[in-house]
Amino acid sequence: MRIEGEPKKTEAKKRDTKPTLRTAIQSGLALAVLLVAALEARAGEQVTFTNGFAIVCHHHATVNGRVRLYLGADEGNYLERDPADIAQIEQVPDPVPDPAANPSAGPSRAKASAAAPARLSDEELNGIFADASHAHNIDVDLLASVVKAESNFDAHAVSHAGAQGLMQLMPSTASDLGVHDTFQPGENVRGGSAYLDFLLTRYHENLALALAAYNAGPAAVDRYHGIPPYRETRLYVARVIREFNRRVTARAAAAAEARSRSRGTK
Repeated sequence: MRIEGEPKKTEAKKRDTKPTLRTAIQSGLALAVLLVAALEARAGEQVTFTNGFAIVCHHHATVNGRVRLYLGADEGNYLERDPADIAQIEQVPDPVPDPAANPSAGPSRAKASAAAPARLSDEELNGIFADASHAHNIDVDLLASVVKAESNFDAHAVSHAGAQGLMQLMPSTASDLGVHDTFQPGENVRGGSAYLDFLLTRYHENLALALAAYNAGPAAVDRYHGIPPYRETRLYVARVIREFNRRVTARAAAAAEARSRSRGTK
């Protein structure tokens, strides 16, 4: 996150109920969200549905009055939707290389500060994500996907613009959110998840718009009435959604395997 100034002293309220985007995938788009993880690394088109969900497909075509969203170039695997379900389809450029594969890419490292280690264990990260998920009713895999895109799980990361920590909070935004030390992983994720909660509410649970605002700022999203035409922002939205889809797929597969083992022991 690279913008400053919003929200001013905002405390995202914990709500008893929110649309299930935060914690689960609804029936009609469950297949879309899960199967899109099978896409190759190269992005093609970002499809935003009228209910706020967004996926990335290779390309689309209208066949017999229905829109087919092809998951690969060979057109052998596709999703089919009613045109009325689709709000917009936009071209998405190829994603930038994963910072893990290219150490020179992505945020730089903080020189000092931070008593906490730069790299946390999976157990430590899962605990932090679980606490933030409980506080703001945001899916833990969505939080992990944002952190991967923002800092590649480096708690000491500092961007060229000065954004800091796991969720890349600008110092003024961190202060507004009550974050005293952006290099403390728990504090950083609590602040970043509160801000993401604020954006999801502001954009009526539209994940693509909330992510675009997290990256480029609400003012840019409002100015363009959608995802801004910035290469970095479009890549960012596609990258987070792709990672979220991958994690949801893995979680569903693990749950299915656990159920299968459980039935086998009875």
